[in-house]
This record gives sequence, structure tokens and C-alpha cells, in this order.
Amino acid sequence: MSRNQDLATLLRARTPLLLVESADENGVIEGFRHAISQALRPLWRWRITGGLERLDLVLDPDDDESMREAPDASLSLQAIKRARDPGVYLLLDFQPYLRYPMTLRLLREIVQRQDSAEHTLVLVGAGIELPEELAASVTRFEFALPDKEALAAMLREEAFRYSRDHDGRRVTVDADAARAIVRNLVGLALDDARRIARKLIYDDGAIGPNDLPELARAKHALLDRDGLLHFEYETAQFARVGGLARLKQWIAQRKPAFLGEKLSVKVDPPKGMLLLGVQGCGKSLAAKATAGGFGVPLVRLDFGTLYNKYHGETERNLREALRSAELLAPCVLWIDEIEKALSTSGEDEGVSRRVLGYLLTWMAERKAPVFLVATANEVQQLPAELLRKGRFDETFFVDLPDAGTRAEVFRLHLAQRGLDPDEYAIDALAAASGGFSGAEIEQIVVAALYAAAAERSKAPSQAQLLAECANTRPLSVLMAEKVGALRSWARGRTVPAD
Repeated sequence: MSRNQDLATLLRARTPLLLVESADENGVIEGFRHAISQALRPLWRWRITGGLERLDLVLDPDDDESMREAPDASLSLQAIKRARDPGVYLLLDFQPYLRYPMTLRLLREIVQRQDSAEHTLVLVGAGIELPEELAASVTRFEFALPDKEALAAMLREEAFRYSRDHDGRRVTVDADAARAIVRNLVGLALDDARRIARKLIYDDGAIGPNDLPELARAKHALLDRDGLLHFEYETAQFARVGGLARLKQWIAQRKPAFLGEKLSVKVDPPKGMLLLGVQGCGKSLAAKATAGGFGVPLVRLDFGTLYNKYHGETERNLREALRSAELLAPCVLWIDEIEKALSTSGEDEGVSRRVLGYLLTWMAERKAPVFLVATANEVQQLPAELLRKGRFDETFFVDLPDAGTRAEVFRLHLAQRGLDPDEYAIDALAAASGGFSGAEIEQIVVAALYAAAAERSKAPSQAQLLAECANTRPLSVLMAEKVGALRSWARGRTVPAD
């Protein structure tokens, strides 16, 4: 059954109170126009600027004077209550008036059919907060979002509009890019999708691959108004990551399935992975590089922005963030230091338990191509429910780099700073940095650059790099017991990333 048929059924059943949370008033009105053609009931709209207006037919100015009250909420509700014929009333600007006792009393009497016909009142708006007196009586309704066919038609309309506005100049269209744009617009209201498509076309008079990054950024800005997700389209490539050979191969094997390409065998699309490891060894960069390996945007969920002191708000924030991630799909969703967000041993145990429960349900039931990458440093703090087999496709351990990987990391960081790695004895640097993480090796290069600048040299010398290695005490030394315990725990329980 379509959403329009669902709505028509609700109207035929004389549902007393509907709530439609949407900022697309035109789309809501159009949806109700279609629905009342089946329900056969008058359709009215109330606005603070115009009061009550009949929408399903054009009235003579002298007709039905009883409904032509001033745009006062209470007077308009009294007029609705007096109306003998049951009607459908779209209340567009009613959120502020829900706090007033008179308005609330009249609403309740109409909803409860106290000396009133079987009207249907519809509260329309974004983020409507219902008073408790109405919450038990309301039926929430959500209009279906446009499908690919509707979005493709809209894209053609906007291309024609551009041509009309530019003296017949045709829009240059790349067919593959146009299909990708339509896929990425799925999940948006038609008006929002139209604004994005219009901007892409009017920027350069073309629809091409270069529009995809801008579309992704615009879609994220539209969906993440609360700032719960951090968006990054230009994701790191695996070439920037030293080591992690096994992890890179694992991602490469699953890329076609994740992107929905046809394979010779039927496989389930990959859902996610858990990255454990020593701090500074590249878990965060590996998460970014995963998005680069798949060729999709990266969105990072910051659990610190989710938590709210009001009951239920944290869970609502999580639902909104995960829904936004699904609408941005295909993408990689990265949750950094997940153990801090889901630890159930603190004072907020109730909230953490509910958050964990919802996250686990989402992980099991989501259909959208959202690949979850969770990183953690303190595996002991992770709840057992998250670690059981099946939650993640795989659990990788990012260990301290071996000599070969350390040499590769030195080469990468020297080259990134405009230095020629071949001018240095890289093997000697790798040998001198035993027990160092990738982040610590980067800081060796940074410190040597400062030393060279102090001596007015254009580049650090081999001796300066070796001196910084000798003067640095890595985390594997400062916290040897803790790092050793983590490495011991991971042995036999996880898959080495390298």
C-alpha cells in the first residue's frame, strides 16, 4: 500500500489528530490534495497570515462566512468546532499556540468530538513538541520521499529550466554522473533535492563527475543541521598508510560487494570492522583510508555531541545521526574511541545501556550501505555484547610497526614535507626507532625539522633524526605494562592488520 493510500485510509477513518513533521509545506499540501480525492472530505489550511482557507475548491467571497474568521488561533478553532460538515484542517503555524490553555482546550474538545463533527486536525511543521494532553491522541504520519524515477524527472526539469534561462544553451550531461547524482539525492525531500540539483547545474551548465563531491557536501549540510556528524569527502588514500597490508587486502576484496557491483557469487555486503590497537599506530588514519579505499565519503560520529541531560534526548540524537548516515550512504561511518561512549560502568549506566541497545539493533537491521568502522584503545572497557561474533565482520589489531613498516612510515613523512627519503639511511632510522608508533615517528621528523631550522639548515640531517630517536621515550616504554597486556590480549583473539 502506498503512503497516499495510507493517508487516505486515515482520513476515511476520521482520525482526529495527525502530526506531520515536515518543513516542506507545499509537498504536504499536495499530498493531502491527492488523499482527499479518495477520502472525499473538504480540505482547509490555517496560517497565521491568512486564517482559514479552503484548498480543495475555489469559494465565492460571500460563501461560508462562518469560516472566515481573523487569523486568530482560538477564533479559528471555534469556527472549526462550529462547522457541521467533517473536514480536514492543516494547521501550519500552530506550534506556539500549543502552550495556551484556551487553544489547548479547544483542540482537545475537537479531537475528543465534544459537540463537534468528526474533523481531522493536522499539525504540520518541523520539530513540533506536543503537550502531554495531546500526545496520547496523535497519530504520526510521514510522507514517502521521492524515488529515483521522480528525482531523475526533476533533474531533467532543472536541465530544461537552465536551457530556457540561457537562450537555449543545452546542459552538458554525463550519463554515469547523472545516475550517480540521482542515487545520491535519494533520501531528500523533493524541494531540497531540487535546490541542490539546481545549484550543481547553474554552477557550470553541466552535469558531470566533478559535481559529486559538492553534492555530498551539500547533502551533509542539509541533513546534519545539529552538527552530530563530521563530514569528510576527500578521504585519505591507502597510499598514505604505512603497513596494514592484511587490512588493505581485506578492504580491496570487499569493495565491489559494498558498492553493489555484480559478482560471480552471491555475497552479503560488508557491514563493518572493529580496529583495536596501541595508541598512535594508525587506527584513525586506517578508518579514513577505508573510506578512500571504498571511494565513498567519511562521516565521523562524535558521541560527545550526542549526550544530553534531558531524558530521551541522547537516544533521539543517536537515532537522528544514524538516520542521516543512512541518507548519506554509501559512506563509511567512523566512531572513534567507542569504548568511552558505550562504557556501562559509570553513573550514566541507564543512558549508556539504552544507547548501546539501539546501536546494536541498528547494526543488525540496517539496510543502507553504511560501513561502520569503530576504533578503540581500551578493549577491557568494551561491552561484551559489542564484541561477540557477528557484530562486526572482522576485528583487526593495529600493532606497533615492525622495522619494514617503520622504514615505510619514515619515507612517507619525509616525502610529505618535501624531503627526499633517498638522501637518508632509512634502515638505520628504522632500527633506531624500535618500539615507536607511527605517530611518534612523525614527531621525530617534525622535531628534526625544528632542529634544522634552528641551525638555519634547509633540511634535517641524518644525525639530527637519530638524535631525536635517542631522546624520545615511546609509549611502549612509558607504559610498557599496559601496552604489553594489550598486545598479549590481542594475540589469538584478533586478526593482525599488518
